[in-house]
Amino acid sequence: MADRWRARVEQADWTQVGAELDAFGGALLPQLLTPDETAAIRELYDAGELFRSTVDMARHRFGSGEYRYFAAPYPEPIEELKHALYPRLLPIARDWWTRLGRPTPWPDTLDEWLQLCHDAGQTKSTAILLRYAAGDWNALHRDLYGDLVFPLQVVINLNSPGVDHTGGEFLLVEQRPRAQSRGTATLLPHGHVYVFTTRDRPVRSARGWSAAPVRHGVSAIRSGKRHTLALVFHDAA
Repeated sequence: MADRWRARVEQADWTQVGAELDAFGGALLPQLLTPDETAAIRELYDAGELFRSTVDMARHRFGSGEYRYFAAPYPEPIEELKHALYPRLLPIARDWWTRLGRPTPWPDTLDEWLQLCHDAGQTKSTAILLRYAAGDWNALHRDLYGDLVFPLQVVINLNSPGVDHTGGEFLLVEQRPRAQSRGTATLLPHGHVYVFTTRDRPVRSARGWSAAPVRHGVSAIRSGKRHTLALVFHDAA
């Protein structure tokens, strides 16, 4: 089973993915989930026993909509996807932090890294299933959850844009050193993975490399419904 997910992840041109992350802070991967698989994950939303908590976004002024944190262990394919993606994201993370002169604390395997998170008191699962209806949106934010952070994460659109929903573009806003913020908007295709910056990323400056803080969010859903699966590669305190 794990080999099947690794094979899908290997379909991406990872040289190009790294280049797009360097240029824009985000990069689109090929379709990794089939329509049947995205439908199966969407249907999990009402299975309360699979989740550790539910967040009403409007109540917390995070935007409008609702999301649920999966409890661990995760259902398939969530666990397999995280393990298949981590080895490909790891070299990019290490390269970024090396440019910034920071230590690179991430071991070679996801299990080892999550054990370090747990040893530091970050034991709560962080895979998220989000559900938006017309008028809902997600405020700009960063998914940090504790001192130990992996600098890349992914989101997968579980619906078909233009068919199941309109609007709902994925937003990245980057604050460059001594400059105005730069925004990008991406309409995520059905079943595709989008890799993006968790906290900040290296950008060239007059003094070498500087860290540019990045926040992400979702524009207003104009019609229909939008479900997304978000995979964060560190656990929460």
